[in-house]
Amino acid sequence: MKKLAIVILNWNGADMMRRYLPSVLENSVGDVIVADNASTDGSVQMLLKEFPDVPVLVLEQNFGFAEGYNRALAQLPDYEYYLLLNSDVEIRQKDWDAPLVKYLDAHPECAACQPKILALQPPQEVDSEKKDAQRVGWFEYSGAAGGFLDKYGYPFCRGRVMDTVEKDEGQYDEVVSLLWCAGAALTIRATDWRASGGLDNRFFAHMEEIDLCWRLRTMGKDIVCISETKAYHLGGATLTTGSPRKTFLNFRNNLLMLYKNLPDHELKRVMCMRCLLDYLAAFHFLLKGETKNFAAVFKARRAFHKMRPDFDKDRRRIQQQRQNERVPQRVEFSLLWQYYVKGKKTFKALMG
Repeated sequence: MKKLAIVILNWNGADMMRRYLPSVLENSVGDVIVADNASTDGSVQMLLKEFPDVPVLVLEQNFGFAEGYNRALAQLPDYEYYLLLNSDVEIRQKDWDAPLVKYLDAHPECAACQPKILALQPPQEVDSEKKDAQRVGWFEYSGAAGGFLDKYGYPFCRGRVMDTVEKDEGQYDEVVSLLWCAGAALTIRATDWRASGGLDNRFFAHMEEIDLCWRLRTMGKDIVCISETKAYHLGGATLTTGSPRKTFLNFRNNLLMLYKNLPDHELKRVMCMRCLLDYLAAFHFLLKGETKNFAAVFKARRAFHKMRPDFDKDRRRIQQQRQNERVPQRVEFSLLWQYYVKGKKTFKALMG
């Protein structure tokens, strides 16, 4: 059996792969493979010409992030571990993937792990004259040093809470249990990938890695961040922040994820509160003049109610497989209350 497949799912990312793929190839121990989601920008032709030694799995249509990875990994049955890596990730550390594999080898109870994910570009609020000096030191929004959930399903990370991103000063280097790893650089044991069913293709994109990890944690598996290795992520390459499409997917998929994974005794109460919070979020968009995002929230809730019956079977199965009543990394407090009312804007402030 082969050890590690580093699989980069691409859709119209020829320029990004030309820019970042060389760093992955130069610094990785695992086998690097590209799966192409029916790109129309000449990605496959570019790869064959400029990276002829990189295997390319060509998918017949754009299946999205979730099903794209499901189909790609199904073609790689001979690997012990998979590393799902975004095409906009730069690697600067030699043999960066080795600590991830080493940890999983030594901890069979652990299903998945991620590196520390740092930003290729510092936050916009950093003084432009200081950006070059501080460029490598900021956590990246989507994954930082590993993820948690609040009781109403809002995700946050060690190093990023809501829109507040911290500078990495080693404050989250300890290996601790997480609720979720970022899909930008997620390493998972192949047996656990198959046992969990992989990513939920009905999500298409966004929240699917949190859903997967929550299922794994419910099954009694551990998930961690290995801080000794780093990945530098550009972020927002497919759907930019503020995109109505992204708003729709995030709201719809978050509701679907909650419906699938919440314990029975919490379901009604949490979903009722989320209804109120979603409408408040929608009207916040409206007050900012973001009418398309306002409409996207309502569209997402309608789509959730339409799709919900299709998830009843999944919900029953998850409840039957449940090894713990509540995953402790889904915390008891409301993130919105702590952040906006109490002003707790870092992970340590929230958890302290």
